[in-house]
Amino acid sequence: MSPAPFRVRPRTAPEAHRANSLHPGAWWLWALGLGTAASRTTNPLLLGLLIGVAGYVVAARRIEAPWARSYGAFVKIALVVIGIRLVFAVFLGSPIPGTQVLVTLPELPLPDWAQGMRIGGRVTAEGLVFALYDGLKLATLLICVGAANALANPARLLKSLPGALYEAGVAVVVAMTFAPQLIADVRRLRSARRLRGRPDRGLRGLLQVGLPVLEGALERSVALAAAMDARGYGRSAEVPTAVRRTTAVLTLGGLLGVCAGTYGLLATDGAGYALPLLLAGVAAALGGLWLGGRRSIRTRYRPDAWGVRAWLVAGSGAVVAAALIRGGAVDPAALHPGVVPLSVPELPLWSAVVLVGLLPAFVTPAPTPSPPPPSITARSEETS
Repeated sequence: MSPAPFRVRPRTAPEAHRANSLHPGAWWLWALGLGTAASRTTNPLLLGLLIGVAGYVVAARRIEAPWARSYGAFVKIALVVIGIRLVFAVFLGSPIPGTQVLVTLPELPLPDWAQGMRIGGRVTAEGLVFALYDGLKLATLLICVGAANALANPARLLKSLPGALYEAGVAVVVAMTFAPQLIADVRRLRSARRLRGRPDRGLRGLLQVGLPVLEGALERSVALAAAMDARGYGRSAEVPTAVRRTTAVLTLGGLLGVCAGTYGLLATDGAGYALPLLLAGVAAALGGLWLGGRRSIRTRYRPDAWGVRAWLVAGSGAVVAAALIRGGAVDPAALHPGVVPLSVPELPLWSAVVLVGLLPAFVTPAPTPSPPPPSITARSEETS
C-alpha cells in the first residue's frame, strides 16, 4: 500500500500567541474608522456594507473570552434602536413631509407653546424611510463599538495607556467590561437553571436570575476595590511645581488646539490654519501626557508592541473613514439618498474602498481554536 500523499494546510495568517498578539489600540482605531465612515452617510447599502465588514472581522478574529461575547448583545441593542426610532416616527411624527400616507392615527391636541410637535396624525412612507435610514446609522455606530469590545482585550488596553491617563483608563475599562461580564453571568445562571429543570425564560425566570446577577456584580465590585487599593491605585509621586504647571498648560492648550483645528477642518473657511493648528495641538497634548506620566509610580510588565500588523489594521480603518469623507465632498447624493420623492438608493463604484476594512481578517494572527469538550464515552473510559 502506497503511503498517503503529504498535504500542507494553507494558512493566511499565523496562529495567535502572546508574542505576536495585536495591540488592542489598533482594534479600537480600526473600529473608530468604521464608525466615522458610518457617521458620514445614511445610505442603507453603505451602512449594510460596513456592518458586514465589522461582522466578518469579528467572526474571523474573535477569541473565546467572556468579554469577547458581547458582540451579539450590541447587535440586539442596535436592532432595538432601529425599532425605537421607527416607533417615534409613527407616534411623534417626522420632520420629513410626505405624500404617500400609510395610515392616519388619532391626533392629540397640543397647546400653543408646543407648536411644531404632534402626537399621532398621518404616517407617511417617506417619514418611515427617513427614520429607518437615521436609525440604521446609529445602529451601525453601535455595532462598530461592539466589534472593538469583542476584539480588544480591555486589560491589555489599560496597560497600554499613558501613565497620565491610567486612573481615568481604569474607570473606562471597568465601565466597558461591565456589559460583557453581565452577559456572561446571565448565560451562566440560565444554563445552571436549565440543568436543574427550572424555567429560565419569561418574567419569572428573569426575576429569579436578576438577583444573583446583581449580587455577583456587587461582590465583584468590592473585590475590585480591594485589589486596586492593594496595588496602590490613586497614589502618585511627588513632582516639582514647575513640571505640574507645564503639564497643565500643555495638556489644556493642546486640547484647545485640537478642538479649534478640528472645527477648522469641518468649516469651509478654516482650511488654511486648521491643519497646522491641529498638529500643534496634538504635539502639545502628547507632551503634556508625557510629563503627566511622571506622576505615575507604576511599571509595565511585558508591554505590547505596536508592530506592522497594528499599523495595517489601524490604517485600514483610516482609509475607510477617509474614503467616506472624500465621497461626501465629491458625491454627496450617493451618501445621502433622497426620500422625497422615494427613490431606490444606489451603491457607487468607489464604495468598494470599504472592503479595505476586511484587511484585519487576513493580516492579524488567527485565534487558537478551543478544544472540543470530551464526550461521555471518553469520560467513562478515563474513569474506568
